[in-house]
Amino acid sequence: MTASVTTTSSTTASSTTATVAPSAAASSAGTRVLLICAAVSAPLWAAVSLIQAATRAGFDLTRHPLSQLSTGSLGWLQITNFLVAGLLTVIGAAGLRRVVRSKWAPRLVRINGLGMMAAGVFVMDPADGFPAGTPAGMPASLSWHSYGHFASGTIAFAALIAACYVLGREFSRDGDRGRAIVSRITGTATLVGNLWAMTGGKAGSLTLALGVIPSMLWISALAARHLRRR
Repeated sequence: MTASVTTTSSTTASSTTATVAPSAAASSAGTRVLLICAAVSAPLWAAVSLIQAATRAGFDLTRHPLSQLSTGSLGWLQITNFLVAGLLTVIGAAGLRRVVRSKWAPRLVRINGLGMMAAGVFVMDPADGFPAGTPAGMPASLSWHSYGHFASGTIAFAALIAACYVLGREFSRDGDRGRAIVSRITGTATLVGNLWAMTGGKAGSLTLALGVIPSMLWISALAARHLRRR
């Protein structure tokens, strides 16, 4: 009788283990896929944007924001870049939610991704000589979709800045002073670059890019770090 109970118990335990193990493996694999999305989103967006900035006729990063690459006959490249990278960021935020303690950092990253996707839908107006052949200076009036782009960008930048500061606070609580400092520096760089561009400062589009891209890459780097640890 005892042997029978023991055998039954052992069989039940083995069955339970067999049931749980694949589920845990699937969960781990799913998290890896989500983190990969977060890890590649920023490098993809930055690479596609900067290659276009260096090769498209008439584009000058000291005068034209990277968003203006969405205009002209090749504008579909940057529009697609915004949509794909934004979607990867939204998906990747779900992976970050599984590996960081902060509730707000993944939420803010998701909002940033949604803002990027909206920035791809709402396109800026041609201006200040780009695309090639466009008159110098800003247009006399802005279209509704240009206003939509500015609103989308503002939301995306604000969420990115906030995410960096929230992560900085989390790293400080963990005693990780180095990463806390980098998080705050990147967030501040985005804030300063955005404010400088909004006030019409000299080479504002360049300072904006120099502020935003490092912050985006930092979020992707943190996702890659968790990916390696897993």
